[in-house]
Amino acid sequence: MTVQDAVYQRLRDALMAGSFDPGQVLTIASLAERFGTSNMPVREALRRLGAEKALELAQNGSARVPAVTVARLEDLARARVAVEGLAAELGAPRLTARDITGLEAIVAEQRSIGRDRDVYDLMAKNYDFHFTIYRASGSEVLLQLIETLWLRFGPYMRLLQTSVEPLIRSGEIEASGQHGAVLAALKDGNFGRVRASIVHDITWTADILQRFCPDS
Repeated sequence: MTVQDAVYQRLRDALMAGSFDPGQVLTIASLAERFGTSNMPVREALRRLGAEKALELAQNGSARVPAVTVARLEDLARARVAVEGLAAELGAPRLTARDITGLEAIVAEQRSIGRDRDVYDLMAKNYDFHFTIYRASGSEVLLQLIETLWLRFGPYMRLLQTSVEPLIRSGEIEASGQHGAVLAALKDGNFGRVRASIVHDITWTADILQRFCPDS
């Protein structure tokens, strides 16, 4: 992997995980310092991420994390429902018993994190849960589309971390979301219900996030 590719991947992962605030300006100099590299790989990474609509580029070379809006949230949620629902239905029959045991462990850890640990870890486990199922679909095209959607969903992941954490801590919101329902459907071998449960997880999360969008 080249230095340019490594910087791009690290910045892409950070955006997908919600490591930056909506509207935050990212300068080439600050990112070069963060990643311990020269300006050139950072500039190229920003260009690529701008082309993917994950960042908004300025003429001075800096970039801005997109703001969160209800309309953008609804648009992303619709796309996620269509693509991720299909990937889940295709992947579910191909999951092994070991995969399902792994998913159970993720849900248990999510519930533990919700009580005791940094909600940032919760987001990482959420990614692991979903992509274990999606990768089983065997569809390279669907995976690429889903990763792009999650990348553009990054500002909302940040919103989850900053605004929803108190609700998780209080028990008002289940830390594992609708993952328990997904697991139950997997164990029953009801793959249509797996898709429906994934769709419900996406729309349930979007409904919660909508409450915290500035224009709601």
